Amino acid sequence: MNPKIKSPITDKLFECVLVMENIEECYQLFEDLCTVHEINAIAQRMAVAEMLDRKCTYIEIAEKTGASTATISRVNRALIYGTDGYKLAIDRVAEKHKSE
Repeated sequence: MNPKIKSPITDKLFECVLVMENIEECYQLFEDLCTVHEINAIAQRMAVAEMLDRKCTYIEIAEKTGASTATISRVNRALIYGTDGYKLAIDRVAEKHKSE
């Protein structure tokens, strides 16, 4: 856990995200919390992480997502050296889709 972001208000933010019951509720929350640009940037990073996890090339990822090579590199670094948050989310979504 990164002590630079760990705080009671951050815990409360994540608790608020966790109580959302469906995608529509997440849209409601995130549209109030973030700008359109911020939501799109987060979504782009998640798409980049999924493509890197599937071993797509930087060129394929840039073409499909519009992400810069700097963004792709930053996400790749997080996948390799980070806390495995991207991987956990990717794997859980994949499992969810398998069971549907």
